[in-house]
Amino acid sequence: MQTNFTPEQLSDPQVAEAESILRKCVHCGFCTATCPTYVTLGNELDSPRGRIYLIKDMLEKGRPADKEIVTHIDRCLSCLACTTTCPSGVDYMHLVDHARAHIEKTYRRPLLDRLTRSVLAQILPYPGRFRAALKLARIGRPFSGLFRKVAALSPVAAMLDLAPDSLPHKADERVSLLRPKRGRVALLTGCAQSVLDPGINAATVRLLARLGIETAQNPEGEGCCGALVHHMGKEDAALDAARRNVDAWTQEIEGGGLDAIIITASGCGTTVKDYGHMLRLDPDYAEKAARVAALARDITEYLATLDLPEPVVEPGITVAYHSACSMQHGQKITRQPRELLREAGFVVREPREGHLCCGSAGTYNILQPDIAARLRDRKVRNIEATEATLIATGNIGCMTQIGSGTDTPILHTVELLDWAYGGPRPASLPETAAAGRPQASAMVAAE
Repeated sequence: MQTNFTPEQLSDPQVAEAESILRKCVHCGFCTATCPTYVTLGNELDSPRGRIYLIKDMLEKGRPADKEIVTHIDRCLSCLACTTTCPSGVDYMHLVDHARAHIEKTYRRPLLDRLTRSVLAQILPYPGRFRAALKLARIGRPFSGLFRKVAALSPVAAMLDLAPDSLPHKADERVSLLRPKRGRVALLTGCAQSVLDPGINAATVRLLARLGIETAQNPEGEGCCGALVHHMGKEDAALDAARRNVDAWTQEIEGGGLDAIIITASGCGTTVKDYGHMLRLDPDYAEKAARVAALARDITEYLATLDLPEPVVEPGITVAYHSACSMQHGQKITRQPRELLREAGFVVREPREGHLCCGSAGTYNILQPDIAARLRDRKVRNIEATEATLIATGNIGCMTQIGSGTDTPILHTVELLDWAYGGPRPASLPETAAAGRPQASAMVAAE
């Protein structure tokens, strides 16, 4: 794609990067076939190619964002299916991130939109605030129908609808190693996941402990990865979150040492792996951030590097595996989760249109509830067509989104692996599922 930026514009490293990304686009349109919003809405401006044109025009002319640009950029899920499809290697992720930051700085949103985004940014990244907000949301849920009748208030209705009926108690993640120490990792506690399903991290710690992996938890200063505010264009807040985590994990690296930084929410994993890029212009953090990013691993990515014993139980349960967009497109992890489930004794089925987003995408299901609901329903139809007993995935957002549209139980992949290798049966595993037969060479017996 030909560009026409001035030398003054290109002196800004952010603009220079955007220009280099734009130049790689050859207008082929392959991205339109895998873009969830284009497939759903059929509007060229709601495809990656259409958005690239809008971003190019906005940046070249150095003008503030307008309502049209904001509408179509806001509809982007950042699912990154386009980057998997693109034959030219267009780095759409960083281009749309730059566009969102430009929008945040130059466009004044309507009052209710500003208020909604501010509330999300001030609540979701903070577990204590998020837990309190969910309790209040349950009280307000009977009024969600009234909010839905007013278009500007539909995000409020979406927040009320997504609030769970009850919140699980915080799980005890203190586990002693059951084998000689083989390694040491840090575990990102996270924000929303730690409230919605603390059992995920607990299962991770248990499984790693039985494999001889020590887990450093809750390093001082660690918090939200920054993804939630990053995708709303709040660049300063996202970078502050990244710096805090880099500092926390650097202390662990230089203290007890780390083989990896384990992440159990794939949306967070995509962001943490990008810390080196996000902080590349910060002389105080560029090197440290790159080191942290290089250590980041999804839990299935890390488990695939270990020699696992025979499973303790033989589940024999049919599982529909949903590959989160941040897993398959953001981190390019496709093989490991499926293989781990199969090796653990699960029968894995692949839903149709597995490349399409479920509509969660961080805060997307709140800010764009109508499109998100259409994508969820399409995803649920394809999953239920597999007639699987369970759904497995590696992202809490997908679990919440898909779970709101189906009665089929949905669990995190690591919860199933923990059970198969000697952990407790997941509480959400239905009694009607196969009970799991003990294996002769049980992992606990070998310990």
